[in-house]
Amino acid sequence: MGRVDLSDTEWGLLEPHLPKNVGRGGRWKNHRTVINGILFRHRTGIPWRDLPARIGKWKTLHDRHRRWSADGTWDRIVRAVQAGADVRGRIDWSVVSVDSTVCRAHQHAAGAPNRPARIPGRRSRPVQHRSDEAVGRSRDGFSTKIHLTSDSGCLPLSILITPGQWGDALQLIPVVTRIRVPRRAGGHPRTRPDHLCGDKAYSSRRNRRYLRRRQIRHTIPVRRDQRANRQRRGSHGGRPAGFDRPRYARRNEVERTINKLKVFRAVATRAPAVTRRIVLRADSRWLGLRRGPSDTVGRMLSFLPDVRPGE
Repeated sequence: MGRVDLSDTEWGLLEPHLPKNVGRGGRWKNHRTVINGILFRHRTGIPWRDLPARIGKWKTLHDRHRRWSADGTWDRIVRAVQAGADVRGRIDWSVVSVDSTVCRAHQHAAGAPNRPARIPGRRSRPVQHRSDEAVGRSRDGFSTKIHLTSDSGCLPLSILITPGQWGDALQLIPVVTRIRVPRRAGGHPRTRPDHLCGDKAYSSRRNRRYLRRRQIRHTIPVRRDQRANRQRRGSHGGRPAGFDRPRYARRNEVERTINKLKVFRAVATRAPAVTRRIVLRADSRWLGLRRGPSDTVGRMLSFLPDVRPGE
């Protein structure tokens, strides 16, 4: 078994959430073999066509990953695993941090068609699609930016992908809105952390007003120019925003989450031209939730009980 392959315990926990061979049409190839191949590709970052023959046909792996990204299968798996983790208390809602990171895009990431591809075998479109494929030009060059929230266990709760030049302040509301952890007992999903931490890039009246309206306590430092503007206005500038330094120190948790995700070369450097073919889907879900040298599906398994992937 390769170091990025699923163990028997992990496979037993993941298998119930995968599509079954029912109805008409051809049968799925072995899901476990295909997922191990997808893990290998994302961990190494090599092109699909260069996958070793021992893993299987690259076209089978590519099509399975593309199909499950388009029809929301990966999303449903993550939601199911998150729901189980929340029941067992493995998601820490006391402090959730938000941050972003820029991923350099390879030259092969350019030139994607602007129209969304159809889901294979269906007339519908993918769950979400960006006409710009989340590729832009920032000071880092040709790039994509990942906005995410994570808990104290370095597990991403929501993810948003934008072009590299997009600012952070305007993306706080969309990325926080994407936090949706289902409840197994039914009812409305959990969408509100107890406390939110972010750096001064997220400091704006609009963001603070949104968080107060949703009754989310937050620790976001005020930028120097905003502080000077408030003081210049005197009593009309309002009261200064509170700042909890011990809580703000826990913002390193989201930075560690980014470091763990960027261990995977397909995340650190973007090569595909279409966002649905990258490890990070162009909406709020990543399947990278396991600790250790695995990839998308692998890191997802850290939500599952008694899973300790090897180094």
